[in-house]
Amino acid sequence: MTTVADPKPADQAEVVAELGDHRSLWSDVWRQFRRHKGAILSFGILAVIILATLIGPFVYPYDPYALDIPNANQSASWAHVMGTDNIGRDVLARLLIGGRISLAVGFAAMIVGLFIGTAVGVLAGFFKRLDGPLMRLTDLFLSLPQLPLLLVIVVLFRQPLKDALGPSLGVFVLIVSVIGITASWMNTARIVRGDVLAIKEEEFVLAARSIGTGRRNLIMRHILPNVLSPVTVAASLGTATAIITESALSFLGLGFPADFPTWGKLLADGVDYLQINPWRAIWPGAMISITVLCINFIGDGLRDALDPKLRSKG
Repeated sequence: MTTVADPKPADQAEVVAELGDHRSLWSDVWRQFRRHKGAILSFGILAVIILATLIGPFVYPYDPYALDIPNANQSASWAHVMGTDNIGRDVLARLLIGGRISLAVGFAAMIVGLFIGTAVGVLAGFFKRLDGPLMRLTDLFLSLPQLPLLLVIVVLFRQPLKDALGPSLGVFVLIVSVIGITASWMNTARIVRGDVLAIKEEEFVLAARSIGTGRRNLIMRHILPNVLSPVTVAASLGTATAIITESALSFLGLGFPADFPTWGKLLADGVDYLQINPWRAIWPGAMISITVLCINFIGDGLRDALDPKLRSKG
C-alpha cells in the first residue's frame, strides 16, 4: 500500500509564496488607480478641500456671519487671507462654510441620480418588455430644457417645502431632488442599459440561469457587480454636474436663502463688486472649478482602474 508523502518544507514555502502573491480585485484596482498621476493628485486636493470645509469653520478664528463694516471690501491680507465682502465678513470663513453646503448638495444629488439611473438602466436592459417604455421616458427627460425646467420646479415647490420642512432642510431637499431627478440620471441609465444587454448574454449569466438562479439573484450577484465601472464613472460626473447646477441656481437667486453662503451664492454676490474687489468673485469661482476638475480627474482614474483590460496589462 502506497502512502502519499508529506510535502517538504521547501514545497510548503513555495505554496505559501504563491498564495501570498495572489492579488485581489481591489488591490488590482488600487494599483491601476495609482498609475493615474492626475487622479492621485486630484484625490489629494479634493480630500484637502473636504477636510477644510468640515474642520475649517471650527479652527478658523472668524465667524462667517459676523459683520465688520469698517473693514469692508478689503483685499487679501494677513488678517483676512482672502479679504472681506461689502459688509466686512471674512471671505475665507464664508467659503469654508459654503463649501459644506455645495459639496453636500453635490454628493446627495449624485446618490439620487445614480440610484434612479442604475435602476432604470438595469430594468430596461434585463427585462425586454420594460426596455421601450423606460428608454422613451429617458429620451423625454433628455429632450427637456434643463435650466428652465429647474427654474419652474424650484419656483413652484420652494415655498411649500420651506413651510413643511423649514427654510434650510426644505430648500436642501428641493435642490437635491430637482438636480438628481432632472440633471444626471439619464446618461447613467443609457450606459448601464447597454452594459446589461451585453452582460446578460455572457456565459456565466447563462450558466447561472440554467441552474435555476432567480432574476433577483441574477441582477444582484451577476449583473450589478459587472456594471460597477460605468456606474462609478457616472457617479463622479454626476457629482460635478450637481455642484455646477447648484451653483447656477444660487447664482440666479433660486438656490438657498441669502444667509446660506454656497459657492454659487458667493460668486453671485461678488459679481456686483468686480470693479472694487474682483477677488470676491474669483475665489468662489476658483473653488467650483478646482473641485469639479478634481472630481472629473478622479472619475477618469476610476474608469481606467475598473477596466479589466487595463488591469490585465498591469
